[in-house]
Amino acid sequence: MNYVFGYTVANDVSARDWQLKPGKYCGQWVIGNAMDDFCPLGPAIVTKEGLVDPHNLGVRTRVNGVTKQNSNTNQMVFQTQQLIAFITRFMTIKPGDLILTGTPSGVGVFKKPPEFMKRGDIVEVEIDDIGTLKNKIV
Repeated sequence: MNYVFGYTVANDVSARDWQLKPGKYCGQWVIGNAMDDFCPLGPAIVTKEGLVDPHNLGVRTRVNGVTKQNSNTNQMVFQTQQLIAFITRFMTIKPGDLILTGTPSGVGVFKKPPEFMKRGDIVEVEIDDIGTLKNKIV
């Protein structure tokens, strides 16, 4: 944990059409997560000293004011220390690097029927004691 500066909120946007549809240029997980305006961050970075327990914070996602995900960081499969230990076996982590830890259940594409965001939707991702990241789908 000596290497952790702090925590923030991220919206790990995914273009499911590029990730899931068959075809010559589809099935692209990197492209599907790396387009312009994807992965907004904020509204703040809270230092590790500013959080009592980063592994026990409420996490919510709302689309147009409707809660789609509601969980807690205590439900994450791996805690921060475990992620760092694993990742550094394969790559060097440098100051300023970010590690996104995953998302709670409730991802739209896996709902029955599937739900997809569209232009104009307002997405809010909130983590207790860190803040709410609000973005409009363009």
